[in-house]
Amino acid sequence: MATTTEEAAAHAADAVNPLLPGTDAHGSAVGMPQLVFETFPNQIFWLLVALVVIYLVLSRIALPRIGGVLAERAGTITNDLATAEEMKLKAREAEAAYTKALADARAEAAKIVAAAKAEIQADLDAATAHADAEIAAKAAESEARIGEIRAGALEAVNAVAREAAAEIVAHFGARADAGAIDAAVAARIKG
Repeated sequence: MATTTEEAAAHAADAVNPLLPGTDAHGSAVGMPQLVFETFPNQIFWLLVALVVIYLVLSRIALPRIGGVLAERAGTITNDLATAEEMKLKAREAEAAYTKALADARAEAAKIVAAAKAEIQADLDAATAHADAEIAAKAAESEARIGEIRAGALEAVNAVAREAAAEIVAHFGARADAGAIDAAVAARIKG
């Protein structure tokens, strides 16, 4: 009898609570409500409604905004790439201009160095020629002095040789005339 009473109470509860299938006589749920087969058509309906609402919100509001942001980013990236390419070309032109200016400066420096070397060489040649002329003049002057000294020395040697020969002859007790002494000294000097 107890079981029949409980069954009657369950049928009475179902009659009182027809909107809540899957509940026991006391109104408490039996298991998970999502897994109660009696509510599947209702759950599928609301699932489809929710999916349609989400689709409409995404397709009408969110996705156009995301597409706009992506298009803006793509445009910015394209513009940045174009600007970078322009800057790269300008940098190459600047590098070429720098290289040309550097080569021109080196060539100009080489010309200046060559001109300075030529000028220095010309000054050096002029100074060398002047010094050679002075040396030649002094050498000629010195040669003239040496010639005078030689001539003076030769005359002094002749005079000393004559005097010495006269004294030697006088010392031996003989007497020689000046002409014979001059002739003997001259013959000896000639060799």
